[in-house]
Amino acid sequence: MDPIIKKFEKQADKYDKKRERFEFGVHRRRLLSSARGKVLELGIGAGSNLPFYPTEVELTAVDFSPSMLEKAKDANDRLYGLNAEFIQGDVDSLLLNDQAFDTVVSTLTLCAYRDPNKVLHNMNRWCKPGGQILLMEHGTSSNKAISIAQTALDPIAYAIFGCHHNRDIMKLLAESPIKVKKSERYMSGILHLMWCSPR
Repeated sequence: MDPIIKKFEKQADKYDKKRERFEFGVHRRRLLSSARGKVLELGIGAGSNLPFYPTEVELTAVDFSPSMLEKAKDANDRLYGLNAEFIQGDVDSLLLNDQAFDTVVSTLTLCAYRDPNKVLHNMNRWCKPGGQILLMEHGTSSNKAISIAQTALDPIAYAIFGCHHNRDIMKLLAESPIKVKKSERYMSGILHLMWCSPR
């Protein structure tokens, strides 16, 4: 098994508890209330977004961790009852039809991908023309002192959690084909909410 996947396999119970606590619930609700139609969520983890989707969406949920995916599926079956398909797969090698989804969702996942630029290009490709891409991501703080600390601690954070803490989210989006229509920043500029469209 890929070492990165192993890191997240070990954290499945922890992520399940985060779902139960509705971690970042206010921000998730604000972002995901816009979701509609056929929804693709990349990196669903243990299902932290499930409580916040409109009930009528058709969800395709992807994660590379079997344990995470099992937690998400179980939570949906027991608690949320969304029309959902759960797919185990790595976004780098995922085979999905182009322009197949009305909404593409990623929350707190760009930190973990080896090639976030490729993932953003895939999001753009999988989203229908006129569709939407909804992102909640964390990255480098707009506070200089915090950003210096993030960079210093990044190797440790990645080694333990498989997550980079110092990625420049807005730069990644600017270099991608995705168009940011609206963005908001919280927590000293670390947390980004972005409503986007494909090009």
